[in-house]
Amino acid sequence: QVQLVESGGGSVQAGGSLRLSCTASGDVTSYNCLGWFRQAPGKEREGVAAIYTGASGGRTNYVDSVKGRFTISRDDAKHMVYLQMNELKPEDTAMYYCGADRRCGSWSFGYWGQGTQVTVSS
Repeated sequence: QVQLVESGGGSVQAGGSLRLSCTASGDVTSYNCLGWFRQAPGKEREGVAAIYTGASGGRTNYVDSVKGRFTISRDDAKHMVYLQMNELKPEDTAMYYCGADRRCGSWSFGYWGQGTQVTVSS
């Protein structure tokens, strides 16, 4: 089992920035991918960014709508993943969840946290 705890959400105006953090604990050897997905009210869940962890990790995936604005990074020693979000838009408003899985690519995560709310006002 992997436990994930997110932090860093909040309310900002359009054009602003936020940095989300996620700490993993438990069986941290059971995943090779950490990522973020989001869900807005009345909308389907959407994968946002993912990164491979470990010695051969570092490769990243992004959904097209955040490319050039969001950056995912990780600290394997601390079992943490971050999402730097710049140039935020109102359509980025959602609950953001941290996820973990053995592989990146499908935007499907076997473990996820409780989420942190991001609200962007125009």
